[in-house]
Amino acid sequence: MTRPDVLEDFESTALPLWREALVGVEWLSLRASGVYRCIGVPPGDGSGVIVIPGFLGSDRYLGDLYSWLERLGYQPYMSGIGRNIECPNVLMDRLFETLDQAHEETGGSVHLIGHSLGGALARGAACLQPDRVASVITMASPFRGVRAHPLILQAAAFFRRRIHGRAEGPRVPVECYSGFCQCEAVDALRRPFPESVHQTAIYTKSDGVVDWTYCKNDDPKTDIEVTGTHVGLVFNPRVYRHIAERLAAATEGPKREASDKFRTYG
Repeated sequence: MTRPDVLEDFESTALPLWREALVGVEWLSLRASGVYRCIGVPPGDGSGVIVIPGFLGSDRYLGDLYSWLERLGYQPYMSGIGRNIECPNVLMDRLFETLDQAHEETGGSVHLIGHSLGGALARGAACLQPDRVASVITMASPFRGVRAHPLILQAAAFFRRRIHGRAEGPRVPVECYSGFCQCEAVDALRRPFPESVHQTAIYTKSDGVVDWTYCKNDDPKTDIEVTGTHVGLVFNPRVYRHIAERLAAATEGPKREASDKFRTYG
């Protein structure tokens, strides 16, 4: 059944895009924090963790997160999707290749961490292959719809035309890159999220790129609010602390709710 609140349309809204200029503050704060040195956070258990970039981005800007996860004790993987400006079906196929690799090499279910549109891909992958996914953590990911700054929607429209201009085969539908797309990757977001997979939605009310109300579940047990910018969440020390604690909660035996101490740093 189609959920009426998920990805039905793209909508423009006036957001404080200027706040994104503060991303440098978060980058500096991360390097000055103990959490970046893995102090005071639960260590990893060797599980595989795939990091997935947002719209227009590539794996490169997630390098700090990748190296931190490795130091923490996890086996991190870059998504391997290339630049996130392709048809979601194409991106999902590439992500599944990395998921297959991580699952085979680590011998267990894999955690997915996605920033912005990368979080929507992560949730879609979990819905399509829940037996291979242990948890999904999204950061400023509009998985309930797309309401964004006009410049972002203009960029989406540009790449939609480019995709249509060279699209070949059934994996790239006519409605690609629109709120009305019915492709497998987008349709997966309309499905109920699998109960076997831990989920966490990290968002900021200072988001200057997308409407933060579309980036959460309206569930205090899975939603985490932090102070920061849309882009800066991938460098935010509070976000890193939450990631460490939520990953640890997802690997401690059967699925359970995170304790209150995992939600006290926002």
